[in-house]
Amino acid sequence: MQANVIIIGSGIAALQLAKKLSSDLHVIIITKTKVTTSNSYLAQGGIAVALSEQDNPFKHYQDTLEAGRFHNNHEVVSLMTKEAPELINELLSEGCSFDRDAATGRLKLGLEGAHSEKRIIHGGGDATGKTVVDFLYQQINHINVIENMTVYELLISDDRCIGVKAKDSSGRTIQVFADHTVIATGGLGQIYSFTSNAQTVTGDGLALAYRAGAELADMEFVQFHPTLLHADGKGAGLVSEAVRGEGARLVAEDGTYIMEGVHPYKDLAPRHVVSQTIFDWMKKGHTVYLDISQIEDFEDHFPTVASICKENGIDVKSGKIPVVPGCHFLMGGIVTDLNGQTTIPNLYAVGEAACTGVHGANRLASNSLLEGLFFGKRLADYINQSKVEGKKLIRKRTNERITPSRSLLPDITRLKNSMMERTGIMRSGSNLKKQLDYLEGFAINQWLEADLDQLSVEELNKVFMLISSWLVTKAAMARTESRGGHLRTDYPNEDKSWEQTQIIQHKKGGRIEQTEIALTT
Repeated sequence: MQANVIIIGSGIAALQLAKKLSSDLHVIIITKTKVTTSNSYLAQGGIAVALSEQDNPFKHYQDTLEAGRFHNNHEVVSLMTKEAPELINELLSEGCSFDRDAATGRLKLGLEGAHSEKRIIHGGGDATGKTVVDFLYQQINHINVIENMTVYELLISDDRCIGVKAKDSSGRTIQVFADHTVIATGGLGQIYSFTSNAQTVTGDGLALAYRAGAELADMEFVQFHPTLLHADGKGAGLVSEAVRGEGARLVAEDGTYIMEGVHPYKDLAPRHVVSQTIFDWMKKGHTVYLDISQIEDFEDHFPTVASICKENGIDVKSGKIPVVPGCHFLMGGIVTDLNGQTTIPNLYAVGEAACTGVHGANRLASNSLLEGLFFGKRLADYINQSKVEGKKLIRKRTNERITPSRSLLPDITRLKNSMMERTGIMRSGSNLKKQLDYLEGFAINQWLEADLDQLSVEELNKVFMLISSWLVTKAAMARTESRGGHLRTDYPNEDKSWEQTQIIQHKKGGRIEQTEIALTT
């Protein structure tokens, strides 16, 4: 099979890219299950955009840097926040529906954690992701979408990416060749026992890129959302930040307000601060709740949250929702430039799978959907202007590779629990060393070079989760400070010597490099 562009994944970045690509390009989207099974589709939060008279893109830029603990690439943040109003106005002009004030007809602007102004727009109350994904998907009915296919290898020839291998649950395998291959597979939330992420988000794109020889960066920076519904000992779905934006407060079982004196923004402090506070209280044996008693018509404002609560036997009329922090977002990922180009020619990454420097050490609330729109459009512009080869691509034969024993694959429940315990919200050198030893006991180096053709989809997921877990743990070991989403109990403070320094991971020699982040303002 041959195409001009392959897009792996079907979230907002993938669909925005597909929509913006020239109609004379042959584009194929390959997605692991259904198009709507993505973190984007689940996103309850909104899109951050400076639209009010009191607000401006520079304030949005400053808030993004503050949340990211100034680990961000300033130039990228500036470009994204400046272009945000135009991106939203374009969606509005095309007919995408966002929530408006009934009296004035103006867009409703909400407040979320670490934002200095009301600038969050929503669609369908707390179903913004669904609103935008559905809208974008309707615009790309001319594009070939292959569902229920797991991409398990990038085809590399003469040091360039020329396509992918993929297989379905029955074991049927396809090869697709293309001039441009795009990873838009999201993050790695499912490597943790508590996560807001879709079931399919197992670090596939990150592992694919690393195995192929691409550089990854900032893998230690994992954001834990403070408020997943806590039911039957597990995270049962996201309770949006917007709930706290409307006045909900975090309390212990006896009603004690837990954010008092912790941060000036209290319940709307940056996510890493709130997550760490809840985790501290839970370690002391407390149950933490969101007190929603002050929010009128809760079920009308937050139908998705109310539905999740009902499914799990929680009555929102009681005024309290039990919550637990869980893995929500990866700030790091595959190193790209502003156009999404990775360190492997003709291989690109957009959305959460990419590391552009836009989020720094901790993502600002409601910047993720914006990121997908912004970088999806930029990459489309770049590909549209690129020369398309149009010739048949053939992969040269490579050295024979072996498939390691299936016994060298982890039990997934144990993997997820160990990542939460040792490489989760609070980390220490001793726990990270234990986790690294545990992960490397599965012969990581063999899996980095292995022939994966004979593995089932379930086994492929285990390989990707193992590699992604190892990358996060190695980076967390290397960063001997606390910053943003990376908290080391043995190095509890930010360290000036680590300022504006990234950990770059690359398969060649297994080395970790450091590089300065651009400080353009």
